[in-house]
Amino acid sequence: MGDYYVTQIKQSDNRSLQKVHSLLLSEGIKADKNLDYTCAIFDDDMNVIATGSSFKNTLRCFAVDKKHQGEGLLNMIASHLMEHQIELGNTHFFVYTKCETEHFFASLGFYTIEKINGQIVFMENKKNGFENYVCRLVNETDYCVSKSGSNFVPGRDENVSAARPNTRSSGLRSAAIVMNANPFTLGHRYLVSEAAKKYDLVHIFGLSDESSLIPYAVRKKLIIEGCHDFQNVIYHDSDAYMISSATFPSYFQKDDDSVITGHAMLDAHIFCRIAKRLNISSRYIGSEPKSHVTGRYNSILKQELPAFGIDCIEIPRFTIDGKCVSASDVRLAIKNDDKALLRQLVPDSTYEYFTSDMSQEVRKMISSAENVVHY
Repeated sequence: MGDYYVTQIKQSDNRSLQKVHSLLLSEGIKADKNLDYTCAIFDDDMNVIATGSSFKNTLRCFAVDKKHQGEGLLNMIASHLMEHQIELGNTHFFVYTKCETEHFFASLGFYTIEKINGQIVFMENKKNGFENYVCRLVNETDYCVSKSGSNFVPGRDENVSAARPNTRSSGLRSAAIVMNANPFTLGHRYLVSEAAKKYDLVHIFGLSDESSLIPYAVRKKLIIEGCHDFQNVIYHDSDAYMISSATFPSYFQKDDDSVITGHAMLDAHIFCRIAKRLNISSRYIGSEPKSHVTGRYNSILKQELPAFGIDCIEIPRFTIDGKCVSASDVRLAIKNDDKALLRQLVPDSTYEYFTSDMSQEVRKMISSAENVVHY
């Protein structure tokens, strides 16, 4: 074994990136669409013999040339990526990997959060990371119920950090909704209202990852303001444990349907563990007549959740004059500065935000985006 060094590959270095992609393909791996840092090890002939990447605080796209496997190169790549995360100020990071490499990452100090046999393993470097997150959700719920009659907003309400048994909400019927809300529309509000009419508590999990045109802080603000009159709604950040389809890793799955299936099954299994601790008996989803991705995702949730004792309740999409209200149409209205259409599709709070000066930068991002309609 020679003296090998790990080198960062800049996005402008097309020649080296092509070598990285060639190595990935030779190992049956595609370059993930979401990468913001890539590194590699070269041999003396400047061939890439090992590589790895990251996207925010997740590690992805590992590959080692077959002729060099067993030389400790994967360890070098993984260690480099973890050091890079620490330099960025991230001490909590995650990895999505194949089932057969779970043991390797375990040896580096990663702990399995959830595994879908034959498909994917989701791991983190904090032994109690997921448990601490669930305890926080329990505490938020207990605190909300103890206040009785006012909805709970994490960040506004404090004193919920200490873990304690989930007692106050144990006798209440609870449902949940997971939403990206890019942005919050009358369709989202309709879904919340349907759940709120039938359940004592409705947990809303806002997808926290920054993969949308509208920043998470804005999406969170609009969800909370759009639901302010529901006294039985609790808002939670999803953190890194629930992620959108836009950032779900696709590099070692054979086709788009496999990616959707892996994402939906991982989401379902993690959600059911959370639901058990929060006494959630139902998850509400909106029907999706147009999007293949969301439609396939929903069908898997409807298949998986009942196996864990969770009802999956699909509500027909909210319509205006026979047309489904969608966040894509809202983004298009913002892009086209069509205030009349925007007014029809969103609650007062969303409309007021996007017609105010405080939304100027967000509106610029939407206006400059090539495509704001997601299929």
